[in-house]
Amino acid sequence: MISQKEFIQRELIALFRTYLPILLFAGAVVDMSLIILDYFVVPEKVGLFAVFRVTAAIITLFLASFAKFKKNISYRSSLFVLLLATVVTATMIELMVLQFGGHRSPYYAGFMILMIFVFGFLPISINITLLINCTIYLIYILPTLIVDNITDSRIFLSNNIFLIAAAFGSLAWRYINQNLIIKKLSLQYDLEEQKKHLEVYSLQLKSMVEDRTKELSKSNQWHQALFDNATDGIMVLDQNGIIMNANERASEMHGFSKEALVGSHSGLLEVDERRGEAAERLQRILKGESLVYETEHFKKDGTRIFLEVSSKAIPIHDEVFIQSFQRDITEKKKIQEHLFQAQKMDSIGMLAGGIAHDFNNVLTAILGYTDLIRRDVGANEKVLSRLSVIENASRKAGTMVSQLLGFSRKSEIERVPFDVNDVVRDTVKLLERVIDKRIVIRLALGERLPPIVGDMNQVEQVLMNFMVNARDAMPYGGIITVTSSAIDARPGVDGVPPYVPAGNYVMLSIADTGVGIPEEIQRKIFEPFFTTKERGKGTGLGLAMVYGVVTEHKGFVTVKSKINQGTTFTVYLPVSAKVTSMPRKQAVLSARGSEMVLLVDDDESVLNFIKEALEKNGYKVIATTNPMSAIDAFTKMHREISLVITDVVMPLLDGREMMKRIAEIDPQTRFMTVSGYSRYSEKSDDVKPDYFLQKPFEAGELLALVRKIIDNKKALHGR
Repeated sequence: MISQKEFIQRELIALFRTYLPILLFAGAVVDMSLIILDYFVVPEKVGLFAVFRVTAAIITLFLASFAKFKKNISYRSSLFVLLLATVVTATMIELMVLQFGGHRSPYYAGFMILMIFVFGFLPISINITLLINCTIYLIYILPTLIVDNITDSRIFLSNNIFLIAAAFGSLAWRYINQNLIIKKLSLQYDLEEQKKHLEVYSLQLKSMVEDRTKELSKSNQWHQALFDNATDGIMVLDQNGIIMNANERASEMHGFSKEALVGSHSGLLEVDERRGEAAERLQRILKGESLVYETEHFKKDGTRIFLEVSSKAIPIHDEVFIQSFQRDITEKKKIQEHLFQAQKMDSIGMLAGGIAHDFNNVLTAILGYTDLIRRDVGANEKVLSRLSVIENASRKAGTMVSQLLGFSRKSEIERVPFDVNDVVRDTVKLLERVIDKRIVIRLALGERLPPIVGDMNQVEQVLMNFMVNARDAMPYGGIITVTSSAIDARPGVDGVPPYVPAGNYVMLSIADTGVGIPEEIQRKIFEPFFTTKERGKGTGLGLAMVYGVVTEHKGFVTVKSKINQGTTFTVYLPVSAKVTSMPRKQAVLSARGSEMVLLVDDDESVLNFIKEALEKNGYKVIATTNPMSAIDAFTKMHREISLVITDVVMPLLDGREMMKRIAEIDPQTRFMTVSGYSRYSEKSDDVKPDYFLQKPFEAGELLALVRKIIDNKKALHGR
């Protein structure tokens, strides 16, 4: 940054350099034009004066060109050019003065014109002005005094006075003009400095504005990006519930474009039964309450979505807006509903299993005593006929108990690998004969399905139950479509419920075109004893059995239905390469014996039936309902006891634990377990029962197994 003095000096030099060539060109032109004056004043010397003027003009033009076009000419060089041009012009004038009148020549006025040209137009300092004035005056006075003979001293004196006055006048003019230029330059300097400061301030302000604008733009872009790319739907409502803005996720969830949503009332999206709640919530939010709630909205295609909504009123300037974050929890709801349904079914299953267990004890006693009575009465046909009625009724009750056990997943399944398509074809072939001819069965079976491991008979019952229900739902005919395919259940696969774990499954779907199932009933259809059929036409155990079978196979079952549009049941059965086999029951044979048997069962009717059956066939029986008493009796008489028959589920002490304690006393003891739960046939790691007999059973089956176990023991140990 330069000082004011330096600035003024620089600007003066710049002005001098700018005006010098112009002045010199103008001086040359004036010199040439005054030839006309010479023609009228001194016609006799016009030629000589023209030579003087042309010579001076040429030299002046050369100097002007030098000053104009010489690059990087210094200030000193410029001053020298000025002095040289002044000397040349002054010499030219002096030559004409000497040629025309000498000290009395009127051409001395040319020196005044020269002073006016030099000092009036060039911004030079007072010192330079004084120097040039002196030079011009000396060029006039010295040659005149030396060459000319002064004869008219008065004219000579007046000429000198005029020249000196002109010199001082030009000097004063230069001083005043220079001060004006300096003041102007000082003001210009100040203005330039202020301008620079203003430019600096402007640049700083511009930079600040740009930074703030950039920050604001960045903030806007950041918030807009968060708004547009949020994984939750976001809507902004006014005080009346009108949608003012919506992000992409909100549009995607509802199936409407942003343009369609903006300007619409949010209440139009609410399902009919929740619109009253929506108006109430809006008022609560406007009063300053922040709400988190669940609701249902319509989608563009008419379906519904469950939303978890967080809403809050936000004041902006003089207006209040409602910010609403919406999360789609439709899949979460389905998972929760499935888990709730599964928990409810497990609870019902435990209840059903407990009932079935107790019922099996009752049936065991009924069937057992029926068999004993049959053996006592001999050939009395009337009594035998009545016993058959009791026996048949008991067996039907046993079938119902099996269904309950299947539902509660406490029954045993025969696990073998099989092709679902084979089960479908066999079932359809069986049902085609009994299904109304107005009903068409269509098969869309996948090719080369991987085998699943399970019980073919139970899967066939599942399929048959679905198809019979489909038939009942189409009293006037329709179409049943059975579809099978292999699927790879992964997150995001269309159609697969979210609660189905990832893996390979065989999907079996049974769809009908019947009357459909109301939505409020769909959640109950798998519960035992729930039925929509007329009294006497359904037990309500069919779909409960289906649920139990599918769950026992580690699978999943879903239902989709709309009134008058049909119902679709879909079963997902996992694919497994593991093959298991379950032991099959031995042939029922009767046998007698005389060995001692320790019998433990907390149900007295079953205990008495087994005790009486064994004693009538020669066995000695120690019977008790208390496992602790049984252990005490075995401790005292274990050498005489050949077999221990025990229930598994008992109070105080579980049958497995009792067997473990008895085995510690005598490791060679043989055991038979009986239970209404077939899952207890699984052998423990500590004690392995020789056989498991599921209730209900008959005396003959019991006696045959007792005889077989005791005989095997004698063969191995010689006892």
